[in-house]
Amino acid sequence: MSYDYNHAYDYDELNPQPVTREQLDGVRTARIFSFLVDYVIVALLTIPFAILVGIFGLLTFGLGWALYAVLPALVAVFYLAITMGGPNQSTIGMGMMGIKIRKLEGGRVDPFLAALHGILFWVFAAFPPLLLISLVSSKKRLLHDILLGTYVVKTDI
Repeated sequence: MSYDYNHAYDYDELNPQPVTREQLDGVRTARIFSFLVDYVIVALLTIPFAILVGIFGLLTFGLGWALYAVLPALVAVFYLAITMGGPNQSTIGMGMMGIKIRKLEGGRVDPFLAALHGILFWVFAAFPPLLLISLVSSKKRLLHDILLGTYVVKTDI
């Protein structure tokens, strides 16, 4: 099943031009590399918070150390909410790869939607065959993009 890029008319108040084939070329590869960059950034951001949780655990006689179980996930969710839900509409990795997220109906992705986008990605990534949906979906979207009404485009076009 092929997709006719000439009929991908999703207008966005941030960019009133229709989505073009050039804006979608290379998006899958850019998403993979931006994920790897963001993964490293989240890992590095987790280190200072792990130290704080360690101190908190000492102050609470070990009870605070339970936060270690969810610390990387919390850091990742806040990272996504702040970056992808911010003015650039992209994480640092996405910015490095020249891509950003958009809503189908136009408008900006808010921090809540950005955090939910990341959470759903991890849920669906637990079942790798679901990532293959990008090969047949319009605008090269993954399942969480489809459910949330978002898509990713190149910004350097």
